[in-house]
Amino acid sequence: MQRDAIDFGKTNVTRLFVKLFFPTFLGLLFGAAFNLADGIFVGRGVGSDALAAVNIAAPMYLIFSGIALMFASGVSVVAAVHLSHKNTKAANINVTQAFTVALTIAVILLAIILAFPRSVNRLFGGSAVLEPYVCDYLRYSCMGLLGSVTLLIGMFVIRLDGSPKYAMLTNVIPATLNIFLDWLMVFPLRMGIAGAALATSISETLGMALVAYYFWRRRQTISLYRPKFSRKAMALTLRNVGYMARVGFSTFIGETAMSCMMIVGNYMFMSYLHEDGVAAFSLACYLFPLVFMFGNAISQSALPIISFNHGLGNAQRIRQTFRLSLTTAVACGLLVTLLVIVCTPAIVTLFLGHQQAPAQIALHGLPLFSASFLFFTLNVVLIGYCQSMERNRQATLFMLLRGYILVVPCFLLLPRLMGPDGLWLAVPLSELLTFIFMGAALMRRK
Repeated sequence: MQRDAIDFGKTNVTRLFVKLFFPTFLGLLFGAAFNLADGIFVGRGVGSDALAAVNIAAPMYLIFSGIALMFASGVSVVAAVHLSHKNTKAANINVTQAFTVALTIAVILLAIILAFPRSVNRLFGGSAVLEPYVCDYLRYSCMGLLGSVTLLIGMFVIRLDGSPKYAMLTNVIPATLNIFLDWLMVFPLRMGIAGAALATSISETLGMALVAYYFWRRRQTISLYRPKFSRKAMALTLRNVGYMARVGFSTFIGETAMSCMMIVGNYMFMSYLHEDGVAAFSLACYLFPLVFMFGNAISQSALPIISFNHGLGNAQRIRQTFRLSLTTAVACGLLVTLLVIVCTPAIVTLFLGHQQAPAQIALHGLPLFSASFLFFTLNVVLIGYCQSMERNRQATLFMLLRGYILVVPCFLLLPRLMGPDGLWLAVPLSELLTFIFMGAALMRRK
């Protein structure tokens, strides 16, 4: 498996990890900038209610990205094992099946959302005041969701195919376009929240085109098969897709866990602090993908190395990669925590300007919320390790623990004990408890 000077079985682990990490990190950084641009331009150009409305709609996007990442991480692990055994045909079939099934599911969900946008607003914790903004944002941004699904799966597969720099560009180019279009449509064209949503759709469609171009002209080893619809082909597809989904299910839980955090948080902030509180909470939700970017870059960089050597049975290289990823996670987690604490006033001004009520809530709450960042980064890396080693049940259990089992009671109980501060500390406490549980479980297994 030596493509583009990448040999996952023999190259020095540190050099290999660095070679994968920096393009992956830069690609995800621009992906995070993609989301941040929406928040900044909506908050400054339309207002805090529009910013709160984006936060109401955001869980729906996390569900779509969860489906995409479930198949992306699943096929990345499965295809890496096939490639380590030099079974390129099986890897190619798995990649084709991942794209086909994920896009089919996305089309069905998209039709439901476009038919019932008001129900989405009510379901995700919105109010009557926010409903017009939420509906506008959903209608115009949904057009790009199929592009987003294609882009997320494509990045994993292109990286596995030995082209991490091109995978980076599939994020960088659309993100750059999105920033420009956000500015153009929100300020000069004065299209409001609909303009920001349309900018997102156009940019994600460009990302899909870049992925399609790669498989048409730039691919190296992995290629796409024409789907077959015979009874035997459908049975094999269901079997393969089921296994990929099991491998990547913890990633799906992780993405929908963020949507669970946002939905429960929206309800609780609305109950205690109303629309201004939801607007302030949306800043934390915009920062969370930025933090996730660090953990995800580490996990995605380690995944093909660990999975490939897991297929070969090379335990020493697996241990080296695992230790390196943990060390990097600690450094990144501490760095981003410090940056958010120091830069909180600048962050609040960037998003909210001089809108006093939501700005004051955010100034007080963001430093408290940042206590979650170190443990969140470590948790993402540890769960990614379990996925790479095909410990699917363990990875799923850990994701359920941090995403649902702990965060919901923390959100319900801490505000009653501590008041509004408890709203901001619910996520840090759930991440800390998850890390303690995971650390104990993994040390016990050695």
